[in-house]
Amino acid sequence: MTGAGVRTGPRNSLADVKGLLVGHHHELDGDATLGSGRATGCTVVLAPGGATASVDVRGGGPGTRETDLLDPSHTVQQVDAVLLTGGSAYGLAAADGVMRWLEEHGRGIPMDADGHVVPIVPGAVIFDLPVGDWSVRPTSDHGFLAAEAAAEWFAVGSVGAGVGARAGVLKGGVGTASLVLGAGAAEGVTVAALIVANPVGSVFDPGTGLPWGVGVAEAASWGLRVPDAADLAAAIELGQKGTVLNTTIGVVATDAALSKAGCRRVAVAGHDGLARAIRPAHSPLDGDTLFALATGSRATAPAPVSMPAAFPPDLALLDAVCAAAADAVARAIVGAVLAATPVAGIPSYRELFPSAFDV
Repeated sequence: MTGAGVRTGPRNSLADVKGLLVGHHHELDGDATLGSGRATGCTVVLAPGGATASVDVRGGGPGTRETDLLDPSHTVQQVDAVLLTGGSAYGLAAADGVMRWLEEHGRGIPMDADGHVVPIVPGAVIFDLPVGDWSVRPTSDHGFLAAEAAAEWFAVGSVGAGVGARAGVLKGGVGTASLVLGAGAAEGVTVAALIVANPVGSVFDPGTGLPWGVGVAEAASWGLRVPDAADLAAAIELGQKGTVLNTTIGVVATDAALSKAGCRRVAVAGHDGLARAIRPAHSPLDGDTLFALATGSRATAPAPVSMPAAFPPDLALLDAVCAAAADAVARAIVGAVLAATPVAGIPSYRELFPSAFDV
């Protein structure tokens, strides 16, 4: 899924974009079931120096906070953090805790000479309420603790906002990926994604059993092979996901310096990657939402490329970042599916397709 000269970042994670940290907080009982026990959490993407941001909402049933603020025509240019959370609309309460943590650390829009700030924390939710006890969902304290835990290294799979996620009939979760771009207008620029995969659509090809976005020719690079027919038949027999409310949410980011309008275009392009790895995507039953962040933290700018006078001077850079955004999102979704572990009896990809790992 990567172009010529493109390589994976050193962590293969969102934190390869300098200026971003990720933290999780969740509650998970080992004996949680559908309807009983604790299985919920949230994930925070922290931008200690602020990040230019926008968003693109494609699903028909989104649960979001502060997305209007991210319209390129609106005044505020940067965000301090992005919340990705379980708990459906209830889970948006976790953003209050993220704001509390940021305020305590003096981060936000400065409002006066006394040091008062207003942190900017957009967020989006997945519907995971049937996994565990319906009444257990992220609170303000969850958001605070996730922000407190934010670091360059973080876990993936059934963690944070991905604890209760289901990807079609499989266990979903948190995945991440990063790409460093090769020669051209964006040489050396990093593009990365962090995704919480909880779609109604399928994440594996019913013809091969491989995750969507991993072709037969690419399987070995993922440590996979085409699963046995018996594994595939058993997975198909599970049918479809048992809930009608779902959603895949995430952040795609770059260390390039982009405007809010540029970030908006990156968020739009990121949804192409979502559609590659989930089929169908953007349904009326999903709330698919991608935030785009640009930290502008890359030490040196890519070499300029001559563009027609009617075009923005950074158009070639933006074009390269958009193409990589789609790849990063698709890779992050595949990574989430492969890293997920069973929760509440929801089987993981590794459980259903053990023969795919006999490489």
